[in-house]
Amino acid sequence: MFTRQRPEAQTSPREARARFRDGLVAHTSGWSQGYVQANLVSVPRRYAISLRRFAVRNPRACPLLDVVGAGRFTTDLAEGADLRRDLPAYQVWSRGQMVARRTDVADLWDRDLVTFLLGCSFTFEPLLERAGIPLRHLEQGVNVPMYRTNRKALGARRFRGPVVVSMRPVPTDLVARAAQITMELPFAHGAPVHVGSPAMLGVRDLDRPDFGDPVRLHDGDVPVFWACGVTLQEAVVKAKLPFAITHAPGHMLITDRRARTADSGEIRTVR
Repeated sequence: MFTRQRPEAQTSPREARARFRDGLVAHTSGWSQGYVQANLVSVPRRYAISLRRFAVRNPRACPLLDVVGAGRFTTDLAEGADLRRDLPAYQVWSRGQMVARRTDVADLWDRDLVTFLLGCSFTFEPLLERAGIPLRHLEQGVNVPMYRTNRKALGARRFRGPVVVSMRPVPTDLVARAAQITMELPFAHGAPVHVGSPAMLGVRDLDRPDFGDPVRLHDGDVPVFWACGVTLQEAVVKAKLPFAITHAPGHMLITDRRARTADSGEIRTVR
C-alpha cells in the first residue's frame, strides 16, 4: 500500500479522466497512484518528423510513450480516452504566444494534428512516497515547481531550446535512495539530472519557478532536479509554430498503464 491515502490517489485512471472531461481542473500529481502519467504536445503534421527527432535526441527530458497519427485523438495507453477532453487543462499556442487556456480543445482539433505523449515524473512520485521520501509540493498543496535551465537541448531543425527541470526537495540522507528509485523508470525521466546548487543550472531563485508553484524546503532538505517534459513544449513555443496545443504544466493525461521498472516489460519508450 502507498503511504498516503488521499482520495484522488485511489481514483482509477478511467474515473479520473471522466472527472476531468466533466470539467474538473486539478494538478494530477498524487492522482491514480501506480499509473503512468503523460505530457501532451500536438502540432501540425508538417512539423511532426522534426519534433519527433528532437524528442529522440533528448530522451531524458522527452521520453516518448506514443505518437498519435494525424487527426486521431485516442491512444492505446488509455482505453476510451479522448485526448481532446480528458486532461484537466490545455494551452493553445500561436506564433509562440499562448492564446488560450482551456479544459476542452475538441473544437480546435483537426485531421492535421499529430500528438506526442511523453513520460512524466508524476509517475514515480508514489514510489518515492512508499520509500518514505516526502513530497513537499503535495504536503503544501501546490503544483511541482519547474525551471528553465542553462542546459541546451539537442536541436532538430527549427526545434531547440533549454532543458526544463522539475524540482523536489529531498532530505539529504534520502537523496541517494530517490536517485536509485527513479533511475529504474527511464520512461518517467529516470534519475535526477542535478542535485544541490540551483545556480549551477542557471536557476537564480527557487521561489520564482518558470512553471508551477514555489515549494518550501524543510531544514535538511536539498533541491533535487529531474528532466521535465515541458522541454518539448518550450521547443514548440520557441519555434513559433502557427498553431499548437499542449497540456498545461502539471495537468497530465493519466493512462491505464501500470508504472513498473525498466526491466518489467510493462511500458517502453518509442523510438
